[in-house]
Amino acid sequence: MNSTPRLKLFLMMVLEFFIWGAWLPLIFGYLPSLKFSAAEQSWILNAFPIASIVGMFFSNQWADRKFAAEKFLAVSHLIGGLAILYCGFAKEFWPFFLAMFVHCLLYVPTISITNSIAFASMKDPAKEFGIIRMGGTIGWILAAWPFTFIFVDWDAVRAANPEGLGKWLEAVFSHPLTGDAAKAATKWTYIVAGIASLVLAAFSFTLPHTPPKKATGGASENLAWLEAVKLLAHPFVLVLWLVTFVDSFVHNCYFNWTGIFLGTAKEAGGVGIAAPWITPIMSIGQIAEILTMFVLGATLKTLGWRTTMIFGILGHAARFAVYSFMPGNATAIILIQVLHGICYAFFFATVYIFVDAYFPKDIRSSAQGLFNLQILGIGALVANSICPYLMQSVYTNPATKIVDFKGLFLVPLIASAGAAVALALFFHPPKAPAASAGGSSAPAH
Repeated sequence: MNSTPRLKLFLMMVLEFFIWGAWLPLIFGYLPSLKFSAAEQSWILNAFPIASIVGMFFSNQWADRKFAAEKFLAVSHLIGGLAILYCGFAKEFWPFFLAMFVHCLLYVPTISITNSIAFASMKDPAKEFGIIRMGGTIGWILAAWPFTFIFVDWDAVRAANPEGLGKWLEAVFSHPLTGDAAKAATKWTYIVAGIASLVLAAFSFTLPHTPPKKATGGASENLAWLEAVKLLAHPFVLVLWLVTFVDSFVHNCYFNWTGIFLGTAKEAGGVGIAAPWITPIMSIGQIAEILTMFVLGATLKTLGWRTTMIFGILGHAARFAVYSFMPGNATAIILIQVLHGICYAFFFATVYIFVDAYFPKDIRSSAQGLFNLQILGIGALVANSICPYLMQSVYTNPATKIVDFKGLFLVPLIASAGAAVALALFFHPPKAPAASAGGSSAPAH
């Protein structure tokens, strides 16, 4: 692959994940500020995983059988961009929820589609995908850091009249916006996400043409998703699919709880981080992810599929162990964020590469969707449904309102450790992928 398509694919990933990274980290605090009930917040948060489930039987099917992938990407981001743009102005539950659901219904499948476009243009996915997918990590970071400065009380900074860069930065991060002012500023996350989505819609027409693929090897002409589901009959595929659910659940526990944990005062069991610093600290993991993506290809070649993915899962266990047993050590909490790179690249990115290697070419978008069903769908749905309950009803002292973070974080710690053991014992893929050997309708035994 020459440098021009590679650059376009890289920029595609930058824009794709910029959109998501713009609004997701701050939505957990924004929804309560709109006075939505807990149930209404859960519905909005679950729009994304529900869309992942629907997309498995809807959008990925079109991309595999009916629609050129780059055109599907353009249409999805045009309509979805307008929907998320509207979320910046919606203040009532139903308009906000419906706009978010439309956006998610159209956005979620594009994660699989961008993977499919990238893989279709690669000669050596194991070597090249990590570098191209790194664009998504950079996009997420680019979305996170600018908003740090949107949530600053600039009137207070000017009143402090700081001298020199060091004093100015200290003043900036010491005067966060609060109350209605912070709520008003948060709407820009949706506006910026919408603009980025519209830009990607236009940019999609410059991407390499990726036509739909006709069914081969007896595969159903109309049900690519069904052919992908049938592959769960192979034990190694089923094991990986179930472990992916657990890892997705743990991954989403991180997003549900980390921001609150970082911002909670030390005397209440948290880390006591000032509000403007929370997003930058959480983005440390994405910065580490960039470096991890660089070595992913070499790691896969050296360690193989199973060991690489086990390291990815154990990264979660290590991070939540530090959360549970060292909550007062802010330095350790901040440094442990670097494990996000290992958690994401060594498991989720590896899963995407594995699917491209082992699944038939004519159903790969649906096969990617099958695993996104767990990564973005069922795993996230379960986490978003029970994480608020666990924090607020199980691990919060009703008298003091203090959260038992140690007990709370033991839940994902134990889950991730169990998933790593299951992968080590039961995941045994064949040495030669059938998908790369001529488009067989099932993996080799």
